[in-house]
Amino acid sequence: MIERADQLVLNYVSKAADAAHGVLRADQRLDFAKRLRARIEVERHGSQSAREVAKVLARFGDPAALVEREARRLAEQGVPTKRDLAPAGVPATPEVAVSGEGPGGTRTFPAIVDDRDAPPGVRAYRRIAQERLDQQRQGHGLPLAGLRRAAMSSANPMATGGRDARTIVKEQPRDVSAMVILVVAALLVPIDLPPLAIFEVPVVVWAVGAALVLFSESWKVRDKFLGIGAPLLGYSVGGVLIGGLRVGIEAGMQAFVEQFFDVSGTMFMIGTGVGVVWLAYRLLDVS
Repeated sequence: MIERADQLVLNYVSKAADAAHGVLRADQRLDFAKRLRARIEVERHGSQSAREVAKVLARFGDPAALVEREARRLAEQGVPTKRDLAPAGVPATPEVAVSGEGPGGTRTFPAIVDDRDAPPGVRAYRRIAQERLDQQRQGHGLPLAGLRRAAMSSANPMATGGRDARTIVKEQPRDVSAMVILVVAALLVPIDLPPLAIFEVPVVVWAVGAALVLFSESWKVRDKFLGIGAPLLGYSVGGVLIGGLRVGIEAGMQAFVEQFFDVSGTMFMIGTGVGVVWLAYRLLDVS
């Protein structure tokens, strides 16, 4: 979604601006944040995919490291920074950013790895090596890597581009509501509620949640059908298999039907749980 991609960029630039407090002057911080935002927009090439934007931000690295590199570059040019102006032995204190560009402003942004003068083949292999290194650091390629990175995000927000369960609830309430509705539909199965017209209440609630999932832009089509199809698969196929195993071959159709309706509700609940876990996993996985 466009909002998710832009939010990742804003979060990253905000972290860089926060890291610049006490290091750069107010005018330098403003100039640095402007150039950083402009450079990110160039690197993302207009992409509105949160996954692609997260990869671009991963290439820029730690925002604090960018601030330190900017401070060193200004020091090499003889431009005093907030750190240089602080009295000896007294730590620099944050100040309120003001508009405009002062004498410390600069027009060029420090080159990142891909910008250095090197043959195209060298840059390509360097980029591949960096991507593989990032994958090893973030746990890509391992089972349930997305969930592990989400669990780590409280200690290392860059592991998931600053996204965890809390940010997902805040930024994507409609998607979270869809999963909650599916869970509610499963929890209503054991309760004997009067039907709505000819439809059982859990089926109606499930249909509402399924519609929200289908109209969401956060999941791919395959993930949507897996998420909302798991309860139906559990109800039908699971009910037939478990019910057939419980009554045996020679029990007769009547006994099979009774066993089917006896276990199909439980299988629907299990399928719903599996589907919701899959949707949550794909929502957390921004790699």
